Amino acid sequence: MLDKLAEVEKRYEELERLMSDPGLATLQREYSKLAKERSELEEIVVSYREWRKVEQEIQENRQLLEENDEAIRELAKEEVNALRQREEELENRLKYLILPKDPNDSKNVIIEIRAGTGGDEAALFAGELYRMYSRYAESRGWRVEILTSSPTGLGGFKEIILMVEGKGAYSRLKFEGGVHRVQRVPVTEGSGRIHTSAVTVAVLAEADEVELDIDPKDIRIDVFRSSGPGGQSVNTTDSAVRITHIPSGIVVSCQDEKSQHKNRAKGMKIMMARLLEKKQEEQRSEIAATRKLMVGSGDRSERIRTYNFPQGRLTDHRINLTIYQLERIMDGQIDEIVDGLITHYQAEALKATG
Repeated sequence: MLDKLAEVEKRYEELERLMSDPGLATLQREYSKLAKERSELEEIVVSYREWRKVEQEIQENRQLLEENDEAIRELAKEEVNALRQREEELENRLKYLILPKDPNDSKNVIIEIRAGTGGDEAALFAGELYRMYSRYAESRGWRVEILTSSPTGLGGFKEIILMVEGKGAYSRLKFEGGVHRVQRVPVTEGSGRIHTSAVTVAVLAEADEVELDIDPKDIRIDVFRSSGPGGQSVNTTDSAVRITHIPSGIVVSCQDEKSQHKNRAKGMKIMMARLLEKKQEEQRSEIAATRKLMVGSGDRSERIRTYNFPQGRLTDHRINLTIYQLERIMDGQIDEIVDGLITHYQAEALKATG
C-alpha cells in the first residue's frame, strides 16, 4: 500500500507543477482535465501526509519513553497511545481511498423501471417507484427527465425510463438495479387478499460519445405513428422512433415527444447507455474469471428488496436491512438504504484487497 501511496503523491506533485505553467491557463480544456485529476487525488495525499506525520511523532515519543523522568515517560506513553489510534484510523481511511474507483460514479444515470409479474398491480407499483426516485432526486437537487414511458389506464406504467442528472447520481443509485417485490392488497381486490407483484429496475450510466465508437451503418432507425393507452392517437404524424443496433440486437422505442427529432435524441441516449452497460458487463465478466469478488455488478435477476405494505416494512435482502417506515421511503427518503448499501460494498471491497 505504501508504494501505491508514494506513487499517488508523486503524481499529485507532478500535476501541481503542470498546473502552475502560465501557458496552460489558456488551454482551458487541458487545465480542467488536470484540475479534475488533482482534485481526485487530493484527499488521498492529505491523509497520506498526515499519516507520515503521525508516524514521525510516534517515533519521537518512543524516544521519550527512555527518559529518566517518570512524568515525561508517562506523558509520552499517553501520547503514543493516542497517536497509534489516529494512525489506525488513517490507515483504514487510506485503504478505502485507494480502492479502485468506479469510473461511472460521477455520471448521470438512466433508470429503466418495468412492471413484471402482477399485471395492473405491478404497473401501479412501477409508477410508485418512479415517484420515489423522482422525489429522492429532487431532495438532492438533481434534474429528472422522462425519456420514454408506456402508461396504463390506472395511472401506472408498463415501462418508464428516466434520466437523472446531477453530481453523484450514479454513485448513489447504482445499487437500485434488480427485482423489487411488493406485497399488499390491490385496490381491485375485493376479498382483502395480499398479492405479491414484482417490478424490475435497471440502472445505467449515461454514456459519453467518446466511450463508444458506433458505426452509423450499425444503426437502423424506423419511424411510425405514436399511439397512447388503448390505441388513442397521440398525434397524426410519424414522430415515434424505433432505433435498432443491428450487431447487438438492442432495440429502443421513443414516442413521448411530438417531435421526431426529440424522440430520436432521447432514444439515442438510452441506446448509448445500454451499449455502454453491455460493453462494461463484458469487461466485468472477464475480470470476474480471475477475481473472486466483483463489486457493483449485482445480478439483476435476483430479488433485491421487498416492500410489505400491510406491515409498513421494507427489507433489502442483500444487506439484511429492515426499516418499518415504508411511507417515508416511498416519499423518496431512501438515504438510509443507499448509505447502507454503499458501506456494505466498500467493506466487501476492502476484504477482497486484504
